[in-house]
Amino acid sequence: MDISAIGAASIDLSMGKAQTNVEVEMLKKTMNLEKVMAASLIESMQTAAPRSFGHRLDVLA
Repeated sequence: MDISAIGAASIDLSMGKAQTNVEVEMLKKTMNLEKVMAASLIESMQTAAPRSFGHRLDVLA
């Protein structure tokens, strides 16, 4: 194996790691956004549920 092939393989590996890191960070941001949206949905459902009849939304079910 010549030196240029080793260098190219090293660059490819480094670029792959960088791309994986970016993808993981994007997934983390997406998961956090989904978490916030789910909490907002649960909160809006709880405020919309009639409380005068003793009904409550069971968010743990």
